[in-house]
Amino acid sequence: MRTALIIGTGLIGTSAALALTGRGVRVHLQDHDPGQARTAAALGAGTEEPAEGQVDLALVAVPPGHIAATLAAAQNSGLARGYLDVGSVKGRPRRELAALGCDLTSYLGTHPMAGRERSGPLAATADLFEGRPWVLTPTADTDTEVLNLALELVSLCRAVPVVMDAEAHDRAVALISHTPQLLSSLVAARLEDAGEAAVRLCGQGIRDVTRIAASDPRMWIDILSANPGPVAEVLIEVAEDLQETVRSLRALESPDKTERDSGAAGIEAVLRRGNAGRERVPGKHGAAPSVYETVAVLISDEPGELAGIFADAGRAGINIEDVRIEHATGRQAGLVQLMVEPAAAPLLSAALRDKGWSIRQ
Repeated sequence: MRTALIIGTGLIGTSAALALTGRGVRVHLQDHDPGQARTAAALGAGTEEPAEGQVDLALVAVPPGHIAATLAAAQNSGLARGYLDVGSVKGRPRRELAALGCDLTSYLGTHPMAGRERSGPLAATADLFEGRPWVLTPTADTDTEVLNLALELVSLCRAVPVVMDAEAHDRAVALISHTPQLLSSLVAARLEDAGEAAVRLCGQGIRDVTRIAASDPRMWIDILSANPGPVAEVLIEVAEDLQETVRSLRALESPDKTERDSGAAGIEAVLRRGNAGRERVPGKHGAAPSVYETVAVLISDEPGELAGIFADAGRAGINIEDVRIEHATGRQAGLVQLMVEPAAAPLLSAALRDKGWSIRQ
């Protein structure tokens, strides 16, 4: 791949452009908002100048509802040898392209499983896709050259190719991406009218659950509008679980011991199902999830504190598998939670204590 056209210079499009430009591909940028394309170009993602002749690859990075029309226009203009999109829904755009009479041999639907709560070119990074799955949904009609271009794109972005059927992909993302977004927003919405005293008690748990609720609603309306059926099916199952959980909680209020026991059993069942589901989420490097021990360290909110902890852990020969920071309400301090292999936890605690760090149980 020597040349590429990125149509849509938001987070995903600009990140792909930065990755390609950094690896020697000449990238041309196009957006319905010239200012956004100009910003991406200023970041080093490519040039706003039109390509002279046909490019090797056109990458359509627009909202799902606009993919088919944008791609059809690009094909009708003969802009590229191959055409990909990076929308988070795959079945509907392909059906719309077929209805428009587009050439499906030169098209391949893809979806990089990467993103951020922020959107736009200023949120883009060249390493956004590194190590992340990038779904490809070829069909029997897909030209081999186009599939090879897609694989080259994934390689240049240092992502991991995953081949799936388009409809299976849409059911999968409904479960692991689209439904979590809605549930996160539903929980966060409970905070809108909550009392100040309750909000001040917010800890890491509520921050974890509501993190993605900060996402752009307009973007999610586009996504959910393109995949409503599979998301609704998952939410029906969640609603059934919620109804059963409410019944169990009400039973815990009963004066009758048998009903209370039944309620407790119902709550335990859903929590254990949650344990089992969580254990299936891939861990480090895609391997089976590991159970880590947490070493909590109290730090002050000053420059160099985190670097000092990591340096001392490194000198002790201990690898930090994961890290979280829980900020103390109303104090210039916080807890750094260092996740390590169980055998390393006592060694890390001892090493950090020797260096003067305050360890919390």
